[in-house]
Amino acid sequence: MSDQLSQITEHYREILLGLGEDPEREGLLDTPKRAAKAMQYLCRGYQQTLDEIVNGALFASDNDEMVIVRDVELYSLCEHHLLPFIGKAHVAYIPTGKVLGLSKVARIVDMYARRLQIQENLTRQIAEAIQSVTNAAGVAVVIEAQHMCMMMRGVEKQNSVMNTSVMLGAFRESVNTRQEFLQLIARSK
Repeated sequence: MSDQLSQITEHYREILLGLGEDPEREGLLDTPKRAAKAMQYLCRGYQQTLDEIVNGALFASDNDEMVIVRDVELYSLCEHHLLPFIGKAHVAYIPTGKVLGLSKVARIVDMYARRLQIQENLTRQIAEAIQSVTNAAGVAVVIEAQHMCMMMRGVEKQNSVMNTSVMLGAFRESVNTRQEFLQLIARSK
């Protein structure tokens, strides 16, 4: 077991003790290690870089029309409570000579989602990453998500959905471009 995994495992054991549980009882014997492995997996975005994710998958293209990838599912952890938020991202960009490999959009969403986050920052990070990689004329990202920290604790509102958006370049400057994007993603619901 790696030092990092061992440390996280021990911390989960201490959490169980702090909750008044017995980490030696049958049902909890392997829980600290399983929880540590799960947390490492859920936060694997810290081990990834944008260059590694994109891996050169930019392709020459004459297309200068909007490219949209809708309904990219995402799973993240709220940095305030370490509880999940789950939703989908809609990502669009207007190419300027190069297009990004389709799966790379989803991988970029995933890389940033797999870090402790707030949804507002996640939306901006995805938009700025797409802009940085593609040098697009504009980038738009909308995220719709449900937050377990709001559903399971606190106000306990089961049907609340948070929407965030970031518009860069042509999507910010042109009402028509922004409106076209928003109409196209509205059809996906």
